[in-house]
Amino acid sequence: MRVLRAITLASLLILLLPGPARGACTVSSTPINFLGYDVFLASPLDSTGTVTLDCDETPTPDVTVSISQSPNSGGFSPRRMKHAALPDLLDYNLYTESTRVNIWGDGTGGTSTVSRRVPRNAPKALTIYGRVPPLQDAPAGGYLDTLTVTITW
Repeated sequence: MRVLRAITLASLLILLLPGPARGACTVSSTPINFLGYDVFLASPLDSTGTVTLDCDETPTPDVTVSISQSPNSGGFSPRRMKHAALPDLLDYNLYTESTRVNIWGDGTGGTSTVSRRVPRNAPKALTIYGRVPPLQDAPAGGYLDTLTVTITW
């Protein structure tokens, strides 16, 4: 089993940064942008981003993607972003599907991982579905969180 870790960064924006490759699979991403959260709206703020897997192996590997707990909450549900200058926290989460039912985690505590077969030299994009719940009493500003994305194949 091979594991690749990449550090992620969130600031009302979740950005997955590529890490060093081990073996023949790599990971890259596009950010999840949560800009425009309104504390008075009764509906959640949803957004998406992608994690792209690329493998250069034969036979074609099955790759499992997990996303760590939030260090600001110490868990998966909720994950929390910390205000950049204040001690305030803003709840959010990441999901494996558009219905935003299954929390994307490491397979523990009721969370799910995502597994896909990644054909040789045919990158596979996975959508990350993000949500900030409504009616949180949080001050305006940027919010940060740091997560780890792990791929195993």
